[in-house]
Amino acid sequence: MARAQESAPDMSINRIVEGTSIEGEIRCESNIRIDGSFIGNLTTKGRLVIGPAGRLEGTISCQNAEIEGLVKGKINVQQLLSLKGSAKVEGDIFTDKLSIEPGASFTGACNMGAKVKDLKKEEPALAMAAK
Repeated sequence: MARAQESAPDMSINRIVEGTSIEGEIRCESNIRIDGSFIGNLTTKGRLVIGPAGRLEGTISCQNAEIEGLVKGKINVQQLLSLKGSAKVEGDIFTDKLSIEPGASFTGACNMGAKVKDLKKEEPALAMAAK
């Protein structure tokens, strides 16, 4: 008896292949890999991989990310952001954990972990207390 195969959302991979250019907004539940060019906002509950030929300009929001190509814009990663040796990032990073290989290029501000966010909320109170 044949059974219908159901693929789990975390096993699915969306791809933008090399030579493809897309502009707009992407929202997905599963993983995504970009080897082409994407301009716009990308939100995924899964993992984002930007290959060596990949290029993304816009805002990223994802669970985990591995970048080998070029990113221009704000990056918000809930867990681990890995910048490989060929990565070039121009923009601000917000992540819990960051891994940067030698050769990677990063220009912008970086905020890591929940403590960074908590300190910003407490700074005005500390400044007032110091006076």
